[in-house]
Amino acid sequence: MKLLTKICRILVGLVFVFSGFVKGIDPMGSAYKITDYLTAFGVGSFDTLSLTLSIILCTVEFITGIMLLSGSCIKTATWLAALFMIAFTPLTLVLAIYNPVSDCGCFGDALHLSNWQTFGKNIIISIFVIFIFIRRNDTNGCVKKQTGIFSTSIFVLLFLVFIASNIIYLPVIDFRSYKPGTNINEAMAIPPGSPIDKYDIRFIYEKNGEKKLFTINDYPSGDTTWKFVDQKSVLISKGYVPPIHDFSLTTLDGKDITKEVLSFPGYTLFMVTGKVEKAGIMNLVKGFRVASVAYRNSIIFYSLTASSKEKATSIAASYPVLFCDEITLKTIIRANPGFVLLHNGIVKAKWSVITLPAPEEFSNPARLASENHSKRTMRLIITFVLSGALIFSAFCLPYWTKEA
Repeated sequence: MKLLTKICRILVGLVFVFSGFVKGIDPMGSAYKITDYLTAFGVGSFDTLSLTLSIILCTVEFITGIMLLSGSCIKTATWLAALFMIAFTPLTLVLAIYNPVSDCGCFGDALHLSNWQTFGKNIIISIFVIFIFIRRNDTNGCVKKQTGIFSTSIFVLLFLVFIASNIIYLPVIDFRSYKPGTNINEAMAIPPGSPIDKYDIRFIYEKNGEKKLFTINDYPSGDTTWKFVDQKSVLISKGYVPPIHDFSLTTLDGKDITKEVLSFPGYTLFMVTGKVEKAGIMNLVKGFRVASVAYRNSIIFYSLTASSKEKATSIAASYPVLFCDEITLKTIIRANPGFVLLHNGIVKAKWSVITLPAPEEFSNPARLASENHSKRTMRLIITFVLSGALIFSAFCLPYWTKEA
């Protein structure tokens, strides 16, 4: 029974660690998902708390997993795991039934599950959680209280630093469709022979006050005694959806220039401001200073926004403004403003306003793209090394200390 308890703790701990970790990689993405939840349940006015709730959620989730793996503060960890499942299992059932938000976001953008799949996953996890909750007084393999509190505090501190770095420097792993190296044109293309959406189309006709459903094969074509009332289309099977299917750029006068922008053979720099009124004047000024150098070095500059025409043009200066869907802009980059460098329609580099290079450095965009790639690679290596050390230390902690 003690071995089974350990196995269940490890399994639950790994799920919680993974879930908290991928949310911690992209805390802004989790914040956007929380905003969707708040809006769906009619409390969108609390969206200012979304980022705070995102940080708290992924931190508590990750640390709960670490405590279960290491045997630190095991009773507290078991209670936290139980409370998580008590709160989120009914919530995912409601989401599965009513589908107000299509993707629960429980594993961030790393792994997408339908609401019914998420509910099923929670049911399975709950079985393990119930077992370890019943066995919460089993201290086999656990560490002393003082050691557990100290080690947990260290884990919390390291994870908060990790979250902060992903907010300041953008996510260390980009799970989205616009990650560096993506050819946007290719990602938008639909391969020949790909399946298309299939619909069951029914027609409603009326005759002598009686309404009747017809299919496309038996509707009363040419029979004037039947009067057409309505048409219903039911999706039977979903066709192929390209990785990028919602990228569209329009000018102030409504002209779509998406193909023109993506086909430019040189470098293009986007300043992405989902809402310019939330970007901060000084941040925008910093972007426009870069734009002036970019133009002198044949880099095309555009300000992408989802704000109203009036708000966008009020601070546009002499640089062109293009409109794009707000959700798309949030998907492109997790910063407002954020900066994206393209070359021939391929994403080469991304920066938050804090990490944006000095204007004079844009005289050599190729070098900037190379340096950005090198820095991302280094951050990725450091992240995996530290994460591996963290998980390893959690597993080994009971053997480094005396059992409670």
